[in-house]
Amino acid sequence: MGSVAAQSPSASCFYRKNDKDVIYPWVLVHSNRTTANFPISNSQRHCMKILVIEDEIKIADFVVSGLQQAGFETTHAADGVQGLETIMQNHYDLVVLDVMLPKMNGLDVLQQVRQQGIRTPIIILSAKSELPDRLTAFERGVDDYLPKPFFVEELVARIKALLNRQSSQSVDQLAYGPLRLEVLDHKAHWHDVTAVLSQKEFSLLSYLMRSPGHIYSRKQILKHVWNIDFDPETNVVDVCIRRIRRKLSRHSDANEDLIESVRGVGYRLKTEEAR
Repeated sequence: MGSVAAQSPSASCFYRKNDKDVIYPWVLVHSNRTTANFPISNSQRHCMKILVIEDEIKIADFVVSGLQQAGFETTHAADGVQGLETIMQNHYDLVVLDVMLPKMNGLDVLQQVRQQGIRTPIIILSAKSELPDRLTAFERGVDDYLPKPFFVEELVARIKALLNRQSSQSVDQLAYGPLRLEVLDHKAHWHDVTAVLSQKEFSLLSYLMRSPGHIYSRKQILKHVWNIDFDPETNVVDVCIRRIRRKLSRHSDANEDLIESVRGVGYRLKTEEAR
């Protein structure tokens, strides 16, 4: 696909034609602002390593340049296979991942990375911005999803927010009664069961642990865990709850008392007194 540059009074943009020759913006950067407006600490500036997996060279150069201006050490991979191999062979603090990649699409890269137990934060950049596309990515373990077109400033801000959350996680373990969650490797311990949870499963279960006995609505859970406004047509919360229950029931039937469904309302973590 060909790319052309276009200028507007307030922004410089890259545009790309799709298969129907419709031109739409992919990357936007304010001409009167730069990523330098997002300073990071000196300790971060020279040690944070980011991998950008993007097949469009102009877009990749644009993103890499913006991240380097923000002080990040940045590497580029041009297709899914190269990106996956690079992740497996090196340590990165964060990965920026396109979806529509040659050789292996970004969602498959994401899934394989998570199956290997790699918890590196991943942000997806994609023109596929419909709710089902975003939900699929979150189900496979993505940490954030930024639809195209996007401002490089926003990408940098999201990266910094993710990295700040990672570095501020000083608590190694969350516990309530016989339930324990290991923050760093997302392991859940429930009675005699140990299971590795996905990013969203861990986020959902730890959210319920905030206030055992409190009923959280599906709308609240969807907003907190997926950062998506409520959609009455989606059952993503129920599917995630079922997966948690299944993982924690492999060698024990005690999990029936762990998460309680409240018909027509939502879910809650049962208090020890109520079990």
